[in-house]
Amino acid sequence: MDIAILLFDRLTALDAIGPYEVLSRLPGAKVTFVATEPGVKRTDTGALGLMADAATADLPHPDILLIPGGPGQMALMDDEAVLSWVRGAHETSTWTTSVCTGSLVLGAAGVLEGKKATTYWAALEHLRGLGAEPVEQRVVVDGKIVTAAGVSAGIDMALTLAASIAGDFVAQTIQLGIEYAPEPPFDAGSPKTAPKESVDFIRAGSPRG
Repeated sequence: MDIAILLFDRLTALDAIGPYEVLSRLPGAKVTFVATEPGVKRTDTGALGLMADAATADLPHPDILLIPGGPGQMALMDDEAVLSWVRGAHETSTWTTSVCTGSLVLGAAGVLEGKKATTYWAALEHLRGLGAEPVEQRVVVDGKIVTAAGVSAGIDMALTLAASIAGDFVAQTIQLGIEYAPEPPFDAGSPKTAPKESVDFIRAGSPRG
């Protein structure tokens, strides 16, 4: 089972690494980090580099396609090489997935037309302009397209996908193996529960991952 995770400069690290930690543990999984050109891609903080070992052209038909998000996603939405690869991969994929603003790249490629999808909370309404129906949920499944909300939601998306592929027992065992049992110190992970000052601060800037 070939899994392709797209890397690009200024992606949000957890968007890619969170799902990787889950999907790489599926039986028979082969995860490849790809980019239009192989090499190190710097994350949105600039402090971390992730290595793309293969070019997108080397893996045109993955079984699972995963597009992470991050500020660098803006450039991808006008990158025909990336969009063409996404369209071609989606045609034959078993699952087409995204984390955070990665769904906007799927939308720009035209694969979300008429589909329900989610993304980072501050970018949710942008989906409508790309032909999708925005849904305010942590994980949204519409056919073979699975989209996750912001950053950490990619882990939830990957566990949902793992259960669909290999069954609940395997997904639960992977969850236990990575000890994913979040107990955040604050109830501030949603614009509905976070302090207004935090919401306003993020809305005033560029959406992260």
